Amino acid sequence: MTQAARSDGRGTYHDDFRLSITKALGDQLAHALTRLGRAPLVEQRLASLDERPGVYQLYLHGKFVYVGKADKSLPSRLANHLRKLSGRRNIDIRHVSFSCLYVDEDFSALAPEQLLISHHKEMGDIPWNNNGFGNKDPGRQRDSTILKKNHFDVVYPIDLERAVEGLTPGRIALSAFLKALKNGLPYNFRYIEPPDSKATFLTVPQAGLSAGEAFHLVSEALPETWQITALMGYVIMYADSPGEYKSAWRYYRSGRVVETEPEASPEEITQDDLFEPDE
Repeated sequence: MTQAARSDGRGTYHDDFRLSITKALGDQLAHALTRLGRAPLVEQRLASLDERPGVYQLYLHGKFVYVGKADKSLPSRLANHLRKLSGRRNIDIRHVSFSCLYVDEDFSALAPEQLLISHHKEMGDIPWNNNGFGNKDPGRQRDSTILKKNHFDVVYPIDLERAVEGLTPGRIALSAFLKALKNGLPYNFRYIEPPDSKATFLTVPQAGLSAGEAFHLVSEALPETWQITALMGYVIMYADSPGEYKSAWRYYRSGRVVETEPEASPEEITQDDLFEPDE
C-alpha cells in the first residue's frame, strides 16, 4: 500500500486536536472570581480572610483594574495594597473593592495570576497590571527617569499631606527619627544616613505630623549639601543638593521647601518600563 503524502494535519475528515490546559485553567479562575461578590478594601474585611495563598482582583469605582497573587497570605498582600493606595492623591480608598480565591500551594506553582492576566488580556486591558502599580522600588539608577503619562505614579502621586503613623512628640535622634519616618509612610522613603545622625537631635512638636512637615523638620537638621526629594511615587534623601530630578515635584533643602513641576513623557508606558512586582 502506497503511503499517502504527509499533510499539515488538517483536512475535511481529519484534523489536529489542540488542548490548552493553561487557558482552560485561566478561564475557570476568571469565571470563579466573576461569580463572587466584591468587598470594600478595608481592614475589617481583610481581617475576615484566611492566612492562605491565593489570587485576587481589585476594582476602582466598580471597574476591574488589577489582578494579583499572594504566595503566602491573601490578607497581608491586600493590606499592602490598602496601605499603598491610602497614601496616594487622586484616589479615594472608599471606591476600591476586591474579590479573591484561595488556591492550594501546588496550584500556586502554576502562576495562577498569569493565567488570569492572559485571560483578561483577551477580553481587553487591565489598567494597573500595565502601568507600574505593583512595582518594587526601582533603585537609585531610575531616580532620574521621566515617567510616562499613564504611569501609576503620575496618575496617582504620593500624598505629602498624609499624617505619618507612629510619630510621638519629643526630642529624638535624627537616625531614630528617619527610621520611624520610613516605617510610618505608606510609600517608600529611601535614604542614606548623614554623618553624625546619631548625635544630631531634633524635636517633634506634636503628634500627627504630615509627611511634608516631617521632611521639612528633617531638612533643618541636615548638612547643607543634603536634600530630600519627593518624586512622583516615593521620596529619597541624599547628599546631592541642589541636584535636580526630572520626576521631582518638591525639594526640602536646609529648611526650605522648593516646589517644582515634574516632567512627564507624552508616551504610553510599555512592558519595558516595568519592574518585577513586589510581594
